[in-house]
Amino acid sequence: MKTTLTRRAALGGMASALATAALAEPPLRSLRPVARPGAPAPVVRDAIDEVVARAGLGGVVGVAVADLETGAAFDLHNSARPLPPASVGKTFSAQYALEHLGADHRFITRVIADGTISDGILDGNLILVGGGDPTLLTDHLADAAARTKAAGLREVRGKFLVWNGALPYQPLIDPDQMEHLGYNPALSGLNLNFNRVHFEWARNGGDYRVTMDARSEKYRPDVHMARMEVSNRDLPVYTYEDGGTEDRWTVARGALGNGGARWLPVRHPELYAGDVFRTFARSHGITLSAPERASAIPGGTVLATLTSGPLTEIAQDMLKYSVNLTAEVLGLTTTQSRTGMARSIRSSAAEMNRWLLSDKGVAARMVDHSGLGDASRITASGMVRFLSRPEVAGRLRPLLKDIPIRDAENRAIPNHPVQVVAKTGTLNFVSTLAGYIRTEGGGDRAFAIFAADLDRRAASKQSGDEVPAGVRTWNRKARDLQQALLLRWGTV
Repeated sequence: MKTTLTRRAALGGMASALATAALAEPPLRSLRPVARPGAPAPVVRDAIDEVVARAGLGGVVGVAVADLETGAAFDLHNSARPLPPASVGKTFSAQYALEHLGADHRFITRVIADGTISDGILDGNLILVGGGDPTLLTDHLADAAARTKAAGLREVRGKFLVWNGALPYQPLIDPDQMEHLGYNPALSGLNLNFNRVHFEWARNGGDYRVTMDARSEKYRPDVHMARMEVSNRDLPVYTYEDGGTEDRWTVARGALGNGGARWLPVRHPELYAGDVFRTFARSHGITLSAPERASAIPGGTVLATLTSGPLTEIAQDMLKYSVNLTAEVLGLTTTQSRTGMARSIRSSAAEMNRWLLSDKGVAARMVDHSGLGDASRITASGMVRFLSRPEVAGRLRPLLKDIPIRDAENRAIPNHPVQVVAKTGTLNFVSTLAGYIRTEGGGDRAFAIFAADLDRRAASKQSGDEVPAGVRTWNRKARDLQQALLLRWGTV
């Protein structure tokens, strides 16, 4: 196909539109809360309309908020209008995984000797076996190579194989996104560094010096399965060609300037992991052949095992840093656990949608587990219904990110009495926020704010600009609206 570091440190580095009727669901319990001592009075509907209108966003804004104690809803604005949730959709994937896999679920990566070892010599194949771990980093493979050496291995006379069959291979998360975006990588049962390779360039006389590496907190091994060529052109900035066993990139010389760096997606993650492991094995005196894909589940003697952190920790990092690959791995792993098979991201998302409707009473149409695909749809009311369920609030609320209340200069106000934890979501001309508010009076509310100008988004996709004209101003207005609503709901 040809087309025109600690874990937290690495994370920090990082269908057509559905008709409204397709997501029809019962309205939230009431537009007017039942009065009780000390309860806030509901806000008149016209007032929320005016707040939204003043933001001047264009497109559609959907808003809903509900009291967690009574279930009573107020400030509803386009709350039954299906809109893209963007990364707010990761809350569904986190809950889906935590409920079915368990908070202490861990992913296992192994190094296996398939053959007889005698006097440190393996008469057979060495296999790097993935277990789907979305948090596997270069430092971990360095540790696996050291453990393999410590197990007594010093020579391999067979092949070096990599197995990615724990999850179905997906060449990218969203086919409608630009191919060079690092947050839209391939995924499989063997992933590394969130399936991103670090591309760096620097002017060297009249030319450029370029490197492709798998950097992490401790190491910076060169990568051989991803190649970059500087091309004498101005546009397109990047092109990609699938070389079968390598990723072949070109970059426009006119776009490079004096130097810089960025993460690019990896399309052959199992070979990427094998490439890096091979480098570390060589540093321990173990020479391996170029990695090849294993066609079946391997057996043999386990020489080294890597175990991920618990699922609660993985989910929290995924929500905090909005990691698309982690969300997709959690969704696919959960579907595979529940049904015995996950064929693709889209089919797994459909299974998650069925669970949401049958178990949570929420009609969502997610096309993936990360919210990267802009064809996903959920209503603000549906989002609040999901967040208001006790088992969801109990699991997710402790994992969500603190959202500070800010002043007119966009500075966080320390020790503000209104406390918010939520998940953000951003696509070009889509901005979402959903989570929980503790009011200054100690009440608890669930809320959702979805804003989308889908006409401008469609036009921006046609333009081919990674950061289209007008999107920064639009996003700032969306964030200003979010702040105005959070303050309003926290103080009334």
